[in-house]
Amino acid sequence: MPYYRSVGEIPRKRHTQFRRPDGGLYAEELMGQEGFSSDSSLLYHRYAPTAISSAEVHEPPATSQSPNLPLKPRHLRTHKLDAGPGDAVLGRRPLLANGDVRIGYVVADRPSPLYRDAVGDECLYVEDGAATIETTFGALRVGAGDYVIIPTSVVHRIVPDGQVRMLTIEATGHIGPPKRYLSVRGQFLEHSPYCERDVRGPDEPLQTEGTDVEVYVKHRAGWTRHVYAHHPFDVVGWDGCLYPWAFSIHDFEPITGRVHQPPPVHQTFEGPNFVVCSFVPRKVDYHPLAIPVPYNHHNVDSDEMMFYTGGNYEARRGSGIEQGSISLHPSGFTHGPQPGAVERAIGAEAFDELAVMVDTFRPLDLCDAALAVEDTAYAWTWNR
Repeated sequence: MPYYRSVGEIPRKRHTQFRRPDGGLYAEELMGQEGFSSDSSLLYHRYAPTAISSAEVHEPPATSQSPNLPLKPRHLRTHKLDAGPGDAVLGRRPLLANGDVRIGYVVADRPSPLYRDAVGDECLYVEDGAATIETTFGALRVGAGDYVIIPTSVVHRIVPDGQVRMLTIEATGHIGPPKRYLSVRGQFLEHSPYCERDVRGPDEPLQTEGTDVEVYVKHRAGWTRHVYAHHPFDVVGWDGCLYPWAFSIHDFEPITGRVHQPPPVHQTFEGPNFVVCSFVPRKVDYHPLAIPVPYNHHNVDSDEMMFYTGGNYEARRGSGIEQGSISLHPSGFTHGPQPGAVERAIGAEAFDELAVMVDTFRPLDLCDAALAVEDTAYAWTWNR
């Protein structure tokens, strides 16, 4: 997933001669997951995608992370992070991390370098602003509310229109729609809250020329800066089921019921040992005695991170949560609505809230930037 697409010029039969106008062969590249056993795409380059002229170690800024000790709920104010000039790759500020995923935040106002994450897929959520994400497969235009899934090892760069704010989710494996939303052949099923019509992929190749092109690569041993003999965006066509794609949170169709529905109805993606959920404006519970806000709950197997990105999250009113806030409610701690939220919500017909949730199944550590913007009073707000 997503579904099969064909873009640009490709030969009728795969793995056969496909020649340039000058008579030379285009260079075929198979990009596939799980060896040759899962989704893949075939790309056709003007020049060999294997030709590099140098490779040097790149040392990104050092960051440290520490466990959530003492164990308590946390509130991070991302809009208090330094928002100096930067790009959406090298300017990221890691906030929360474990062995499966790293969650960060970035404010970018300039094009990033070419970048390849060879560790896992990335999910970017655009909080504010707009950008063009240029990739080997073509370009994606994205704006506020868009999720962007960039598969492992896809070379890309992020070009903001002015300033863009993004939540970044970097996995150690693959991110995609929950399997329960898909048929055995990969089609979205009728009970899925979004479908193929909502998914956007590149619709034409970039066919960029260039020589001696730098690409930053994050891999399991560290970072390397490669210089390619020719631009990686020299692709004239491709086809397959593996490519970067975008989906707007505003196209997520909420599932509601007579009484409060649990978070799995909001699930949007799944990754290795984590899930991503979307909380969107929606009608709420219609049982005559319904309590629309969440009940107190203790997820004994997961940490819950919530990024508040619009509207008014009713269950957190009075806690200091604001636009751009991140809450962390860890396993080992029961959490629920703020004092007064239950009574206030009774009789409500709809909630106007927008939030992205990441539930992880291993504890999340706190990175330096998270501690620098923590609202240290949040843990005690249930005492009011």
